[in-house]
Amino acid sequence: MSYVNPALRPKFETLPIDLKNEILARDVTLSNLNDLIHVLQEIVDEAEAAP
Repeated sequence: MSYVNPALRPKFETLPIDLKNEILARDVTLSNLNDLIHVLQEIVDEAEAAP
């Protein structure tokens, strides 16, 4: 189950719903902005690697 730090939630909530769902589906812990950026970068890298 994913966790989003309440201090980070306002930034997280600005993301599109599909992106939020993708992040939450990854079972991640978002404690700070760097954690969020890391997960977003993983998603971008996977999208670029897809045929």
